[in-house]
Amino acid sequence: MNLTSKPLAAIILIILLGGISLSTAMGWWQTESTKVAATYTEGEFAGQANPADIRGSYTFGDVEKNFGIPAVVLAQAFNIQTENPATFAAKELETIYAESEFEVGTASVRLFVAFYNGLPIDISTDMYLPQNAADLLKNRNLTAEQSAYLESHTVPNPAAASDSPEVDPAQTAESAPEAEATQSAVTTEASTERLVKGKTSFQEILDWGVSQEVIEQIMGMPMPNPLTKVKDYCAEKGLDFETIKAALQIEVDKAGQ
Repeated sequence: MNLTSKPLAAIILIILLGGISLSTAMGWWQTESTKVAATYTEGEFAGQANPADIRGSYTFGDVEKNFGIPAVVLAQAFNIQTENPATFAAKELETIYAESEFEVGTASVRLFVAFYNGLPIDISTDMYLPQNAADLLKNRNLTAEQSAYLESHTVPNPAAASDSPEVDPAQTAESAPEAEATQSAVTTEASTERLVKGKTSFQEILDWGVSQEVIEQIMGMPMPNPLTKVKDYCAEKGLDFETIKAALQIEVDKAGQ
């Protein structure tokens, strides 16, 4: 039996539509993100979504579905100007705050969500929030420990970070020696600092005593040119910088003991 082009096209179309209908009915066909955060396994919050499971690939829309915080609120907290904040991915914060002295990224979203919803989160490490986020959280029921942490882990919003007050030239000249001494002290302190940050290169990690083998185990891939910044490489390869940074910091601390 020979089929002409028209009957054959009709049969193919029926097969395709039938396949999609079957996939939809069985739950196999998904047109939207279905990221589901892991839940707390014990304690009074058992069964609730755990902010610690938020990944860099989570969009503000994913966060809204899992934790009930509107995407527009998240956009306001992190100074994101976009017509559709639900599509903004948490990992993109690293690019927006790249010039900041402090890291603002996926870990910051985890912190904000936990504090906003009154959920427990490990604050033994440094996670920073922009001023807008801190202002929103001050209206929530924070514990004394959370309020103190927030006070010491708030950084300027990107726009505000570039603002600088006018300085009297005469006053600047008079205080130059003092400023030079202060800068010298800061430089000395920075040179002995062994913290993995956005500007840290793989060469610095090596200099701090972490072997290339260990670095590659953490990254799950060969180490690039040692002069490459860890944060830039993570962005290039789609890796979660916050997770890699924490693992590298553990090894740096071990090497320094």
